[in-house]
Amino acid sequence: MSGRADSDSPPDTRAEEAGKAEEPEEPGRGDDAEAAGHGERDRQGEQDEQGEQDGDAPRRARWAATGTGAVLALAGTAASLLRLTGSAPALVPVAYACGAGACALAAVLGSRGRTRRALWLSVAGLMVMALGDQFD
Repeated sequence: MSGRADSDSPPDTRAEEAGKAEEPEEPGRGDDAEAAGHGERDRQGEQDEQGEQDGDAPRRARWAATGTGAVLALAGTAASLLRLTGSAPALVPVAYACGAGACALAAVLGSRGRTRRALWLSVAGLMVMALGDQFD
């Protein structure tokens, strides 16, 4: 294409282009519209039946991750405070506090929908607390 950008196309191609141009068919008209309408209604029925099940799984996962992280964070904080008042080495309450912090962060991630990361962070926080318990 070595022509100028503002030049017109040859007259013979303009006539072919005008003959090929058709008006777009309005939605809802024609033979395919009926079949598409029935298929759409069937899909909506399937979504209504499975919508409750499909929408509940992520919500349950978020609640589980948030609840687990919060409970573990509270337990780690309580254990840290109890070990702090006792005669345990200083490393034990620090480990419980760090594990509780990781579990609290897991609860925040779980509430935001990052359930997989929240699970692994809860596991890591619980392992840190268990490691602190080994030093007791």
